Amino acid sequence: MVQIDGLTFAYPDGQQALRGVTLRIAPGEKVALVGPNGAGKSTLMLHLNGILGGATSPVRVCDRSLSKEQLPLIRGMVGLVFQNPDDQLFSPTVLEDVAFGPLHQGLPEAEVRRRAQWALEQVGLGGFESRLSHHLSLGQKKRVAIATVLSMRPEILVLDEPTAGLDPRGRRQFIGLLRDLPQTMLVSTHDMWLVAELFPRMVIMDEGRVVADGATADLLADRALLEAHGLESPAAYYA
Repeated sequence: MVQIDGLTFAYPDGQQALRGVTLRIAPGEKVALVGPNGAGKSTLMLHLNGILGGATSPVRVCDRSLSKEQLPLIRGMVGLVFQNPDDQLFSPTVLEDVAFGPLHQGLPEAEVRRRAQWALEQVGLGGFESRLSHHLSLGQKKRVAIATVLSMRPEILVLDEPTAGLDPRGRRQFIGLLRDLPQTMLVSTHDMWLVAELFPRMVIMDEGRVVADGATADLLADRALLEAHGLESPAAYYA
């Protein structure tokens, strides 16, 4: 589903953000991407649908390279959900936000509405079509943000800090939503409880490199590894 071979990237100011990242994600996998701030996690995610990188990018999605010709198709396959839902919600109503992507794919109006209503049902917000997006709670906004990408029928969901800022009830609801979604998933998070509960595989990044990649239970049990990269096992809170 995702194939990355030796991805290196520096920003225009010279900051080296990625240093030879190699990663494979199989269809149906749910993978947690963890590491300290500045590790390169967000930069890596922005390469998966061509926001960063270019035609020579060593990234392949669904066996397609990020060429100029393939990029529109790949962007429909990779649903990117930002940490702050206000970065994605800009239309007056929920329906208009969720319908934006399919509408600009040139789909018929009836199909656009059907997709939007289906996506809202998937995130538990059926009946919210006429609500004002900016009046919603943070948890509701995060659900609408996911619906905006689900309406595009992506094969991969890429989410940045999906539980950040949620209260305990909203967090539990959101975990249930992520668990039930069938898409291949790559989720960047500092929420190690979320990682332990939902993701069988964990990838640790630090200083632009993948420093560990394996079964979540095994990596969470390695306290020396976690401490070396600014992470903490959920079990540490019981110590």
